[in-house]
Amino acid sequence: AAPTASVNRPAQLPADLATFSGRRTELADVRDLLPKDSDDSQKMTISVVTGMAGVGKTTLAVHLAHEVADRFPDGQLFINLRGFDATGSVMAPEEAIRIFLDALGVPPQRIPAQPEAQALLYRTLLARRRMLILLDNARDAEHVRPLLPGSASCLVIVTSRNQLTSLIAGEGARPLTLHQLTHADAHDVLRLRLGTKRLTAQPVAADEIVALCARLPLALAVVAARAAINPGFPLSAIADELYDSQGSLDAFESGDLNTDLRTVFSWSYDALSAPASRLFRLLGLHTGPDVSAPGAAALAALPLRETRALLTELSQAHLLIERLPGRYTVHDLLRVYARERVTTDEPSTEQDRAVERLLSWYLHTVDSAYLLLAPHRRRIRLDPAPRGSRPLSFTTHDQALQWCEIERPNLVAAVHQAATSGRADIAWRLAATLWGFFYLRNHLHDWLDTSRTALAAARAANDRQGEAQSLGDAAGALTQLRRFDESIEHYRQEMDIRRELGDTYGRMHAVANLGNVHLNSGRLDKAVEYSRRGLVMFQLSGYSWGEAIVLANLGDAYQRLGRFDEAKDSLEKSLTVLRTVGNRWVEGVVLDTLGTVDQRLERYDEAVEHYGQALEAHRDVANAWGEGYTLSNLGELQLATGDAESARDSWQQALAVWTKFDHPDAENMKDKLSRLDDPERAA
Repeated sequence: AAPTASVNRPAQLPADLATFSGRRTELADVRDLLPKDSDDSQKMTISVVTGMAGVGKTTLAVHLAHEVADRFPDGQLFINLRGFDATGSVMAPEEAIRIFLDALGVPPQRIPAQPEAQALLYRTLLARRRMLILLDNARDAEHVRPLLPGSASCLVIVTSRNQLTSLIAGEGARPLTLHQLTHADAHDVLRLRLGTKRLTAQPVAADEIVALCARLPLALAVVAARAAINPGFPLSAIADELYDSQGSLDAFESGDLNTDLRTVFSWSYDALSAPASRLFRLLGLHTGPDVSAPGAAALAALPLRETRALLTELSQAHLLIERLPGRYTVHDLLRVYARERVTTDEPSTEQDRAVERLLSWYLHTVDSAYLLLAPHRRRIRLDPAPRGSRPLSFTTHDQALQWCEIERPNLVAAVHQAATSGRADIAWRLAATLWGFFYLRNHLHDWLDTSRTALAAARAANDRQGEAQSLGDAAGALTQLRRFDESIEHYRQEMDIRRELGDTYGRMHAVANLGNVHLNSGRLDKAVEYSRRGLVMFQLSGYSWGEAIVLANLGDAYQRLGRFDEAKDSLEKSLTVLRTVGNRWVEGVVLDTLGTVDQRLERYDEAVEHYGQALEAHRDVANAWGEGYTLSNLGELQLATGDAESARDSWQQALAVWTKFDHPDAENMKDKLSRLDDPERAA
């Protein structure tokens, strides 16, 4: 006969943490998985709580177990499987079963010698019992499977730093992934540990502590403990200490291996394969907010397929978060840990090569996009991509534009990283190559920021070519931001350097751009002067793309001066050239200006036709600001011809475009719509 356990009811749960706070949504999600008291047909419930080190998995699991313990009258079993532990000694499932048999009251002499027989006895004893089993700190799914009861009346809660995907797929376990606390819950953690009075006295410092701890429960607990032990320390001093230690985890040392953040992170890191640990620490060199699989492959100089497998390993270990398919981010404090490891474990030469590969990957991939976004503009000359950096290529305009939009924060960060790491040549070339994307999508502040960063880097490196290019790029952004005097000064400085370098092509563009900035600032005589100079230069060089742009600017200047015949002549010549070379981008701008000429001459049907053609061209190349301007002009025409409702519709569309891209004309458009709704203001 099978041995029987004593009638003693095991109650092995650790104490619930007195300072537990928040996690309302997560707790509600797990509660919904529990069987109802009247539902005996439901299969055994397995809840897997996963997340990065220090995120509070065990704390939440223990709190939940206490909350529902009364629903399991036959008791609770708990064990720390030491999957990730200071001792480095993982508990075997057989050892855990032996401990559980003792807890269930089986006399030692009645426990079978064979592990398989012990497992059978374990499941037999749990049959038809209503028990809660908390398996903490599991290494992987195989670590857990032998400990699963066969009884449908049991609840099993598993915590792990790994995702335990096969347990979810094979046993139907329900996953709950914990992330950092909400801002409010993080404040509650401090309040419960330090008291409301202390936080209320220094609310700004409390906010800074929450931010510098990246809302990670373990980090908050370590810092709160330091503050509690030293009640005379102002919270501002604690915050300053955290701020001063950014770039290292020194401020989170506790003297206890179980709560020292660096040590706790190391248990996950040490469990990785060697290639995955290398990729993790190299990711500490990446300064953008997230990374794609191809970007990570360039960083590590690995084939894409191998890189994807390593990223999966890191994600399953919760050292990375796959926030979107194929895009990965690192928790702020894990990023600091990765930087510490790469500094310690990688030679400086390999660090430099990895950064060079990544930045070159961004530069060459943007260059591939630039070829589609601004096909008629001269490309920036690049050095070959280093070995191991495999840039992407694009087949369509939309594909290139979408990639740039997704990667925009990383591209901005890459310009800054190139500048600060002594790679001025990459900084100014990347900023210059981003010109077409920033212009099309109206990312004016990113455009100016990257151009100025590149300019400072080029000047520091005494790179005159980079300085001239960056001056022109910054001037273009300043023109769009309507900071015309600054723009003019930048273009004049660019012209001087182009002349010094003997760069005729660059000087032609600077002259033409001076015509454009004077046009936008309303200095029409100067606009005509510079545009005519630029036109002669482009015609002599045979550069038709530049000729068409100068003709477009000249036509716009003429129409603003009321010289309509000259305007039409210049604009139609520009249109002919643009259609010959297939430049839809500038074609849309010229068509819009032709519509304005027709409108001013009260040729309303022709104006509507030109505005419609302009909108088609703008949308073909995703020129958001151009679309907004044409819609605004169309609305003016519709209002002038008595069609207020159509004007409202056009202006609402323009407002939607400009609001999406934070365009400075959005407020002006709101005012127009307001006046349209208020007859007294309109009058």
